[in-house]
Amino acid sequence: MKRNFKNLARGLQTKIEGLAYPSLAKAYKLAIKSGLFNPEWYQEHYGSFPSNWLAFKDYIKKSPYANVNPSPEFDTETYLRCNVDVYHAGLSPLLHYMYHGRNEGRAWSRALPRWTPRDNLIPKESATWRQQKIAIVLHIFYADFVAKFASCLEKFPTEVDVFVTAATQDIANDASATFKKINKVNNVKVTVCENRGRNFGPFLVHFSKELLAYDLMCHLHSKKSLYSGREQTQWFDYQNQFLLKDKHVTSSVLRLFDEHKELGLYYPTSFWMMPAWVNHWTCNKPFAKEFIAEWGLDISDNFLTYPVGGMFWARPAALEPLLNKTYQYEDFPAEPLPNDGSKLHALERILGPLVEKQGYEQFYYYAPLGRFTQDKTSISTSYYKPASSLLGDLSNFDIISFDVFDTVLRRKYCEPDYAKYLLGKELSHIGVFSSPEAFVEARNKAELTCRQTKSFEGDVSITEVYQQLAKECQISEECALDWMNKEFYYDLEMALPKDEMVEMVKQLSLNKKEIWFITDIYYTKRQVETMLRKIGIAVPYRLFVSSDLGKRKDAGTMWTYVKELISGTSKNYIHVGDNVRSDAQICGDFGLQNIHILHPIDKWKLAGFGCLASLDMDTPSESDILKWGPQISNLGRYPFFGE
Repeated sequence: MKRNFKNLARGLQTKIEGLAYPSLAKAYKLAIKSGLFNPEWYQEHYGSFPSNWLAFKDYIKKSPYANVNPSPEFDTETYLRCNVDVYHAGLSPLLHYMYHGRNEGRAWSRALPRWTPRDNLIPKESATWRQQKIAIVLHIFYADFVAKFASCLEKFPTEVDVFVTAATQDIANDASATFKKINKVNNVKVTVCENRGRNFGPFLVHFSKELLAYDLMCHLHSKKSLYSGREQTQWFDYQNQFLLKDKHVTSSVLRLFDEHKELGLYYPTSFWMMPAWVNHWTCNKPFAKEFIAEWGLDISDNFLTYPVGGMFWARPAALEPLLNKTYQYEDFPAEPLPNDGSKLHALERILGPLVEKQGYEQFYYYAPLGRFTQDKTSISTSYYKPASSLLGDLSNFDIISFDVFDTVLRRKYCEPDYAKYLLGKELSHIGVFSSPEAFVEARNKAELTCRQTKSFEGDVSITEVYQQLAKECQISEECALDWMNKEFYYDLEMALPKDEMVEMVKQLSLNKKEIWFITDIYYTKRQVETMLRKIGIAVPYRLFVSSDLGKRKDAGTMWTYVKELISGTSKNYIHVGDNVRSDAQICGDFGLQNIHILHPIDKWKLAGFGCLASLDMDTPSESDILKWGPQISNLGRYPFFGE
């Protein structure tokens, strides 16, 4: 009886509220009639609402930036990914589909099961979760964000203190006056900060130790980030929605922190429109050396969970080594900063490992299912792709370029320096070098000298390397070039095809696609051609080798060259490669489409075998190379999961 009355009341309220939004009310009726919006299903996943109409409005507001679904019959993420003009326009995908996309034949799908967490954290009601002492820490660089944050704080489920670092005095004055009017805000502390340290520096300089007095802290900032040259408002909206704005989510987060004292860090899973490799260290490991030395952290994995964008909830006790310090602005790099590759980019990545080093755990919110979880495997979700799907993606392009090593060609033992090591064994056996390691060190030192001589511009060839080695070892150039050929043939002997990728190259060529290979390598163009023949590449192709052209992918000069080549044509282009930095990130910075594939060691670790492999160490032992190398190479034969 009560349930029937509740449903009747909801229906009546839906009709009354719909009168205030006539066009949206019509959309609501159409969505219900077509089965594309299921109010019961929606509220089961995303929290209850006073009426079905308000549940529909909630979806319409969130859907331009959050990958929530209106029902099992419509997939928000698929529609926005396939119709990026709708995403860029900030439109609700469901509204667009019902009124335009369906008639236009736009791509869409039912809700897709991209990832299902292996656990499910269910928040429970308690008498204590509202009693936690909470600090909301805001870094406001853009004045319009004061009102955005204020609207969230007005609806926040508990009382809070607010700490603000403001870019200007005007923003500081506005923030102070605005936040003090909010009933849920007990205390407001505002300071004008220097433009240094981005979102981390200011709050660490001004508030770090003070935050240790709180049970929980939430850090957000006014993010208007340029990513690949375009302002990303949806990124902030997504983060803000599931950190501060969504009352159902925030109250659940507070309940979980209250019940599970071992939880130390929370944030939503990475923004779904970011590239697959966003959870990679990219070029930031060198900038983390200070943190590693001070806190004893392990950052051997290349992929990791971290709050992408630097916004999160945390238990300050879990961040005690970070917060319990005195900071100066000079501790942080000065502007302008690169899009990636700085101490601050390393700092946001180090938060997860730091919390876990302190004995706490991380948890996340996965929006498509409306679930909280501690499962970290969401970071590999984008790397589930059968070969047929990858072939379909690439078939949409006229020119497809591939990296060579670890993309179409794999080494039997995975380790790229093993050919040098085998040559070193041969030379040490006859007494030329004291050990294989001594030869590898001398050979790599000669290569470094060549690069230094060229001021690290362009590239060096293997011939130049061994000519330099001849000088340093005081041997004849003829002898050194003999060593050079042996190194190459050792490597050639270990070259194996990545079968699915080689077959894909053949199929694309049969389909009249233009095939290019682009590689940063010291081998000569002829040597690379020999290796490609060995792995079964017998189709027409163009080959771009850094040692031949004096241009490198990782320096950007190769991509400048490629862009010039394709700019005069009407052909569309995409690149495929395993190096996050040179094949994906830098390539994308030049506006070139790309697909990042997994390096064999990364696939091995993401598959859960990381503790068994040491091949990503600077100097792996030969026993590890022989033991684990073939297994890693075989697993990495196809560079995605789902083969």
